[in-house]
Amino acid sequence: MTLIDLKGRVAIVTGASGGLGRQHALALAKRGAKIVVNDLGGTVDGRGGSLTAAETVAREIEALGGVAIANGASVTDRAQVEAMVAETVARWGRVDILVANAGILRDKTFAKMDLADFRAVLDVHVMGSVYCAKAVWRGMQDRKFGRIVFTTSASGLYGNFGQSNYGAAKMALVGLMNTLALEGAKYNIRVNCLAPTAATRMVDGLMPEDQFAVFDPALVAPAVVALAADHAPTKTILCAGGGTFEVAQITLTDGLHLGAGDGVAEAILDRFDRLTDPAGQRVPADAAEQGLHERRKAGLVASKRV
Repeated sequence: MTLIDLKGRVAIVTGASGGLGRQHALALAKRGAKIVVNDLGGTVDGRGGSLTAAETVAREIEALGGVAIANGASVTDRAQVEAMVAETVARWGRVDILVANAGILRDKTFAKMDLADFRAVLDVHVMGSVYCAKAVWRGMQDRKFGRIVFTTSASGLYGNFGQSNYGAAKMALVGLMNTLALEGAKYNIRVNCLAPTAATRMVDGLMPEDQFAVFDPALVAPAVVALAADHAPTKTILCAGGGTFEVAQITLTDGLHLGAGDGVAEAILDRFDRLTDPAGQRVPADAAEQGLHERRKAGLVASKRV
């Protein structure tokens, strides 16, 4: 077992004033990383703002012997994000780790949802993550080191009633991770997603009270430490909750070559059980691999020998 040592590393954790973000910041700090505790300090739905909570977490880290500063930048404001990163680099020389954890909820069924609330959730989760990643990316390239953790969710991976905006945002981050992991590979930038299950204020009233102790946010934090490590994986959706850890994968079934002509649409439905058969399914390395597989099934490319 290789001990994860983050001494000398610099980490920005967004949405770090409470819940999961606070635990992520504490866990990274305990391993030696210097921490920027970023939080706008707003409500669960993203309204308002105060630096007080972020300052409290920074003091908590310092009381434990760590090094931390508080920052109140809104992740939806690109200029504020760029200023946060610039200030971090001026103080500590670089940013090695980004944990994009900031998020809001504005739950309603799609029929009742105001599209302004749909956009607000995407702005925080998707564009907030994009702004943060963009601001640290060039420096990570130059130093040939970076660890980025986006926060996805089972709501995006599998769906959740009343969370069309949140689910869409969270699945978008998987797509962002997939491409950035490919583009960052030659620079030793490893990009992953965390799908947490935790009892935080964002699930207040949504999770039975008897499950709150089981899903302590502190039990998710080891996943972030692992994804920040020198030997972290990349392009991985790591799920965590209640001390259990899993990997979610987007697979491609072996499928059927049905060709062209009349009746193909009907054949898709008639043979849908074959199309969904998990036997022989795979996890494509990139988008091109799906096309390569389809050409093989059509007999245009020789099949791989097993």
